[in-house]
Amino acid sequence: MMKKLFVASLILSLSGAVFAAEPTAQQSKMKTCNADATGKKGDERKAFMKECLSAKPAAPAAAEPKLTQQDKMKKCNADATGKKGDERKAFMKTCLSNK
Repeated sequence: MMKKLFVASLILSLSGAVFAAEPTAQQSKMKTCNADATGKKGDERKAFMKECLSAKPAAPAAAEPKLTQQDKMKKCNADATGKKGDERKAFMKTCLSNK
């Protein structure tokens, strides 16, 4: 009986460590807000934390739309104009692997 209890508690403690290893989105947000609140005290900090934690995540920057592989190939080919041999091969490898 004691062995079973020991094994069960060992399994539970290990599974808890696995779940605790990866922070949730809320934990990550709390960490970021805490870091940004450095130097603030009292009501100012409280107000900042409330605003920060209730803020919606920022929309992803509209930098470049996701390119299809074919579009990426066209763009990389155009950018590689003037390059030859190993230089072109290395450039194309890097360009096509960028996400």
